[in-house]
Amino acid sequence: MNLWQQSLKRVQLGFSPNSLKGFISLFLVGTVLSVSLAACSGTNTGNLPSATTDTGKKQNVELTLVSFAVTKAAHAAIIPKFVEKWQKEHNQTVVFKQSYGGSGSQTRAVVDGLEADIVHLALALDTQKIEKAGLIQPGWEKEFPNNGIVSKSVAALVTREGNPKGIKNWADLAKDNVKLITADPKTSGVARWNFLALWNSVIKTGGDEIKAIDFVTKVYKNVPVLTKDAREATDAFFKQGQGDALINYENEIVLAKDKGEKTNYILPDINISIDNPIAVVDKNVDKHGNREVAEAFVKYLFTPEAQREFAKVGFRPVDETVAKIKEFADKYPQIKTLGTVQELGGWDAVQKKFFNDGAIFDQIQAKNKR
Repeated sequence: MNLWQQSLKRVQLGFSPNSLKGFISLFLVGTVLSVSLAACSGTNTGNLPSATTDTGKKQNVELTLVSFAVTKAAHAAIIPKFVEKWQKEHNQTVVFKQSYGGSGSQTRAVVDGLEADIVHLALALDTQKIEKAGLIQPGWEKEFPNNGIVSKSVAALVTREGNPKGIKNWADLAKDNVKLITADPKTSGVARWNFLALWNSVIKTGGDEIKAIDFVTKVYKNVPVLTKDAREATDAFFKQGQGDALINYENEIVLAKDKGEKTNYILPDINISIDNPIAVVDKNVDKHGNREVAEAFVKYLFTPEAQREFAKVGFRPVDETVAKIKEFADKYPQIKTLGTVQELGGWDAVQKKFFNDGAIFDQIQAKNKR
């Protein structure tokens, strides 16, 4: 019985998510669940990683990776390398199940019962929600290098061909004749990063919070419609021709460029570090008996070999030795002034200050509707 069938059975029996919302979350993720299998012999026994056959060969061990959508290309290159490495060192085949989607929806699915062993999400706030649900033990950031940040990017400004509005930096987005396309930070993780990039551009140039509020208010007044997520924002800009500029992850733009798509974009020299954490889902790996291989895979993602694969598909390497390789140093120009969420007090403080009901973003929207 596969993961989706198990989840469905639990819903039917009433042992896990008993709400319609929980069932829908599981159904949506189930539709994108894909399986990456290494070529191997023997029977998949899932939760029996230490079992052996009569010939002394260990049975397969299964891992479920749940990640945000734009990491799919990187993991597709990394997983086979790890599977081969583990096979050689442990005489055991690792079978990966993978699910990709919006970070927020992936988070809800895991909380609602999708039994992820590893979560790689767009922002630590989402990982913290899984922690608060009792699935991840506190202190997960300290279990792996770089406070658990395994991939990172920055914000890019995408313009129309020829940049007819002459957009050069964040400040230009507040001009009366500029229309910006971005998602709603109340519903989109990417959009929260976009908001923080705008806010950070004022604070890092010596402005106070009053000036920052005034600036972001003017920018969001130039947003004709806030889309639900980043994908809808991208479609509105490229497919529907809306707006003069779009804020997007640098990694999405780099990947599109590498695929031969024509792109016009700017990397503002005052920017925000978009940090994507990874964590082992403690409750699930203990249940599945696969903690050893789950932790080994996460550690492998921080190695130069894996970081090169992230860098090839648009992510800035978190490993300094990889970042200094000419191929990637040329691909990812250094940002002059880079802000972080930690400088703003961390995600709990950021969420409360900016994105909770009645917080600064809601106040801005209310002012713009007057």
